[in-house]
Amino acid sequence: MTLCKLYARDETGGVEIVWYNQTYLKNVFTPDKRYTFYGKVKMKGKRPTLQSPVYELEGKNQNTGKIVPIYPLTYKLSQNTIRKIIENGINEAYGNLEETLPEYILKKYNLDDINTSIKQIHFPDNFLNFNRARRRLVFEELFTMQLALLKLKNKYDVNKQGICFDKNIKMSTVINDLPYSLTHAQERVLEEINHDMESNKPMNRLLQGDVGSGKTVVAEIATYKAVKSGYQAVIMVPTAILAKQHLESFTQILGKYGIRCELLVSGITKKNKESILERLKNGEIDVLIGTHAVFEDNVEFKNLGLVVTDEQHRFGVRQRTKLVKKGESPDVLVMTATPIPRTLAIILYGDLDISVIDELPPNRKKIETYAVTKDLEARVNNFIAKQIEEKRQCYIVCPLVEENEEMDLKSAIELTKHYKEEVFPNYTIECLHGKMRPKEKDEIMERFKDGKIDILVSTTVIEVGVNVPNANIMVIEDAERFGLARASPIKRKSWSSENISHIVF
Repeated sequence: MTLCKLYARDETGGVEIVWYNQTYLKNVFTPDKRYTFYGKVKMKGKRPTLQSPVYELEGKNQNTGKIVPIYPLTYKLSQNTIRKIIENGINEAYGNLEETLPEYILKKYNLDDINTSIKQIHFPDNFLNFNRARRRLVFEELFTMQLALLKLKNKYDVNKQGICFDKNIKMSTVINDLPYSLTHAQERVLEEINHDMESNKPMNRLLQGDVGSGKTVVAEIATYKAVKSGYQAVIMVPTAILAKQHLESFTQILGKYGIRCELLVSGITKKNKESILERLKNGEIDVLIGTHAVFEDNVEFKNLGLVVTDEQHRFGVRQRTKLVKKGESPDVLVMTATPIPRTLAIILYGDLDISVIDELPPNRKKIETYAVTKDLEARVNNFIAKQIEEKRQCYIVCPLVEENEEMDLKSAIELTKHYKEEVFPNYTIECLHGKMRPKEKDEIMERFKDGKIDILVSTTVIEVGVNVPNANIMVIEDAERFGLARASPIKRKSWSSENISHIVF
């Protein structure tokens, strides 16, 4: 490692500036010239130091002394390079961008024009201008999305004939056979779904509910009605491991009624896949549970009547539409565990009716959530060790895969190394992140589910996971980096462990 040091002074005092492995800098600075430095100040003894700061000649004000954008980096491009490229692009395009919103909309909602907004969102003169630019661009994005969804909804012919499922097939048959009682919320939602299924219009319904609220069993009961009415159903989930979990659940509930369930994921053998596709086309499979593999053109149904997508936020409208086209106006039920305010849900899912399971089953174990500071890390680690000694398992989540010099955050890879070598050398610890191959991720989750891993360090890739009953604690690093849409699945579902009892932020 090469160390470059520079001593700088102004009217208020002196500072030591340090760079690592940047030997070219010795030819950049000239004694007695004035420069501007920006970075994090640390005390080295009694002397202030700056490590790898941003710098430029005084008065240049390209990267210091003003609001400066920070862009996602790729390959070996630096922030300075990206900023120059963006700045050049804006200078070339400014004044030539065509306005996308009508004049009366701009006036009514007091919005900036597109040219001003694009410039101020990248290089704002002040935070007031930045917020105005952001407001205009966010407004435009939501406005355009709503128009697109309304157009999509209007495509549904009001008089379009859907499937009228058999009114003699009663959902109560399955409900009465369950080893537990449904909540009032589940019963209300099933009434809404049953009404849709028996009407002559195609059902397009969003089912929203927290983890453990019982969305899956609602989908299973709806599937029972569809299959016993003479139709097939497809259950779409985002990961292979979640698909296997659903197969077990659906088979357990519906198998006793002679309903045949099958799994279609990308990892199965060619011979097995051909057999599944053949039986599906012939109607020998009643319920197909799968991942993105079900979108393929060679997946054909004999008589598709019900389409269910779990974790809806992982799929787009086009994907859902492609699946629907595999049948003749099938009913559609999409499910999500992400808590979405009703007004926002209407905006995001404008083409769907909305049902909410707002009640959890009785005797549900309470989840304890704690926000702790850095100085309590030792106590948190002791608590984790105590749980593992009692044969339990633990999740640790952080927002990044690799360290980013621009952010002082812990990455999954660095955190895994830290826990393996320093904190818990006697426990089995693995890392899971989105840059891994799907097969590798599934293998790690399977081992964690089987109890072969004590601590799983992960990014939000586990947002859609499997039920791990033995995991009862999770630690979320840099919790301020997670918004509502991510924190809630992380906190509840997406670890998909209904036995989680403690969450430490």
